[in-house]
Amino acid sequence: MTVSTLAEVTAGPAPAPAARQRVCEYQDLGRMAYGPAWDCQRQLVARRKAGEISDRLLFVEHPHVVSMGRNAREQNILASPEMLVQKGIECWETDRGGDVTYHGPGQIVCYPILDLTEWKRDVLAYVRALEQVMIDAVAEFGIVAGRVTGASGVWVGGEKLGAIGVHLSRWVTSHGFALNVSTDLDYFGYIIPCGLTKPVTSMQRLLGEAPPASDVQQAIVGRFGDVFGAAMTELTTAAGDDSVAPQRAGARNL
Repeated sequence: MTVSTLAEVTAGPAPAPAARQRVCEYQDLGRMAYGPAWDCQRQLVARRKAGEISDRLLFVEHPHVVSMGRNAREQNILASPEMLVQKGIECWETDRGGDVTYHGPGQIVCYPILDLTEWKRDVLAYVRALEQVMIDAVAEFGIVAGRVTGASGVWVGGEKLGAIGVHLSRWVTSHGFALNVSTDLDYFGYIIPCGLTKPVTSMQRLLGEAPPASDVQQAIVGRFGDVFGAAMTELTTAAGDDSVAPQRAGARNL
């Protein structure tokens, strides 16, 4: 089974925290271009399917990049290819669900590599759980976020703070969610984010100043463990070690 979804469905109740049993390793890849980060995901997905590793949560900050999901419409990229090149913005077609989104400096991107057969075989419950992780994490900084009926992600006052786009293959997940911390929101002006003509926001804009990214990351780690019932263990091995050497994926860089 292979599923790709943006999960734009009616928001339901928050998932109840699971009993903490499994181990999930988390790893900070630092600043990494989109292509190599996707390669790492693909390698880890193969190893997770083979039972060689436990669940993994990757943190990464991308240079400026626009990614297109399987349901993306090219008209939702408002800038011309020449303008994207001029602004230093890469563009990638991907296998995640959803439309067009932007990643860049000041944004925390999380790629969970989870075997959902050990949690819940439920795509919508998974997306709701990712939303809950973001909602609970930003609450630690005094931000009251929630859901919007008919759209995935995390919202504050009608503005999108965090986006979700996932891919599942044999119930193993890849891609994930992005939380705007100190993101330059002007870059979203080059696209129609997720195909929705709704504004975006950031923790910096909401709070007046951005909290340290390391603090936000630790909040995500803690809440991820709570929501998914996992004991979180930091993996300090470099991205190129532990058999996670970047290789070229079958993506198309536009």
